[in-house]
Amino acid sequence: MGASVGEPAGGAAGERSAEREDGRWILAVDLGNGGPKVAVCSLDGDLRAVAFRPVHVRVGRDGAVTQDAVEWWDVLREAAKEAIVAAGADGARLHAVAVTGQFASSVPVGADGQPAGDVLIWSDTRARDLSRGVIGGPVNVAGFAPLKTLPFVRITGGAPAPSGADPTGHALLLKYRLTDVYAKTKVILEPVDYLGLRFTGRAAATPASMMGSWLTDNRPGAPLGYVDALLARTKRDRDRLPDLLPMGSVLGPLLPEVAADLGVTAGAPVVCGIPDLHAAVVGSGATGLYETHIAVSTTSWIGCRVPFKRTDVIHQIATVPGLDPEHPLVANNQETGGAALHWLREQIVAPPDGLLGGGSGIGAEGAAPEGAAPSYEDLLRLAATAAAGCEGVLFMPWLSGERSPAEDKVVRAGWLNLSLRTDRAMLVRSVLEGIAYNAHWLLDAYEKFIRRPVPKVRLLGGGAQSELWCQIYADVLGRPVEQVADPRHAQLRGVALWARICLGELTLEDVPARVPVPATFEPSADSETYAAMYAEYRKLFGKLKGLYHRLNANGR
Repeated sequence: MGASVGEPAGGAAGERSAEREDGRWILAVDLGNGGPKVAVCSLDGDLRAVAFRPVHVRVGRDGAVTQDAVEWWDVLREAAKEAIVAAGADGARLHAVAVTGQFASSVPVGADGQPAGDVLIWSDTRARDLSRGVIGGPVNVAGFAPLKTLPFVRITGGAPAPSGADPTGHALLLKYRLTDVYAKTKVILEPVDYLGLRFTGRAAATPASMMGSWLTDNRPGAPLGYVDALLARTKRDRDRLPDLLPMGSVLGPLLPEVAADLGVTAGAPVVCGIPDLHAAVVGSGATGLYETHIAVSTTSWIGCRVPFKRTDVIHQIATVPGLDPEHPLVANNQETGGAALHWLREQIVAPPDGLLGGGSGIGAEGAAPEGAAPSYEDLLRLAATAAAGCEGVLFMPWLSGERSPAEDKVVRAGWLNLSLRTDRAMLVRSVLEGIAYNAHWLLDAYEKFIRRPVPKVRLLGGGAQSELWCQIYADVLGRPVEQVADPRHAQLRGVALWARICLGELTLEDVPARVPVPATFEPSADSETYAAMYAEYRKLFGKLKGLYHRLNANGR
């Protein structure tokens, strides 16, 4: 590991000290797939207290992946109250409320402001046949019919997914299959906009929160609004879409009843929610053009701000509305990041099957506390005892299929090259390595997309808490990896700082001074081993895709 690096020098330290002493604070929410994290943040982005509550994910054989938005709101309020008490925060000094979280999921909301049905998560593929009618055809590239795709790409920068795993597929599923829910639905909201509704009573969105719908004109200088021609192509009903507000808007004041429940003063501004992709840019501190971060959360992605609009349909990489009108963000997504380690612990190492070990299951009842034995820390310590490359064991992390750099919801995960020598330490380490190989696969396409090499990356998300995993990333990618402070909560810091930008109190240029980077990991001698392993890993998708399609022909 390289030498630690400190915070930028200059006058920022004095300004940050004054902000800490001010007493005002921001309530920051990050609604991940596993549940909401809620933080009390100082004005400089320091996290005074963080609370988390898990939520259930229901996974069906038919491609259904759903959650309960009522559960979201109930546990979010519990976590918020816990964080406020733990921080000793003065309810009268609440400065703002800011929300980030998962995107490309859909919450059907009734006229009463309550959910009209289950949340359709970004990986729900039940509408794949309906989506193929919108974007596919007999002549296609990776499922995209060129003549159907081009209008979306030209105007928005992207296009609906043939897999149905996006808001277009969700809306089609509701409209044509879940008709009883659709009849009760007044508006379909993204998760961050649904939480905004609960905090303020106002249903509205921004082009950023709606980016997964591919319905707004994202060309430079284009007017704010939905594009009628794209609404027609996707068969979306305009009266069930939220009103659009400019990026960086204040959604409204905190409702009195919500404030009373949380024990704070009503009226604090609630800023429009942003996807975790956007919060990660701010929370990484890598806010300059082309400065690249990798998020290792439940899913994983690579992103940065760029001065252009561009689309790579083949590799599912596109620019999307950014933090300001002139600079879009590069968007992509690998469906399984840290979730593979969760799966390993909860379904293989210690599943809830009655045998010794306890544990929990993704999509199952009875989730064990994160600290229950064996904890993630236990697994990571065990993984450190295995040699780099795990004697040639390769793990493919495609537990939910894949999106970038290859769209295929049918491919699946697995180990290759196991032997009688393969032990649990190798299995755990090979999962960490497989996720890093997958990131390398995406980084190859990403560098071509931004048309320049990436000399170093910032790592954030729950996976970046592990020094071992940071070092594996540095060795697999063959370049320095910078670990941000408290990486698991980087997006909470990011959305808190974003709230101040929305209120005109900070600029993006002020952010890096408020994001400490305590350690940098340089590539080690293990890079040579990983280069040989990656060369083999890179061949697996093409070789095994047909096998997975044959095995899963009768179900998903």
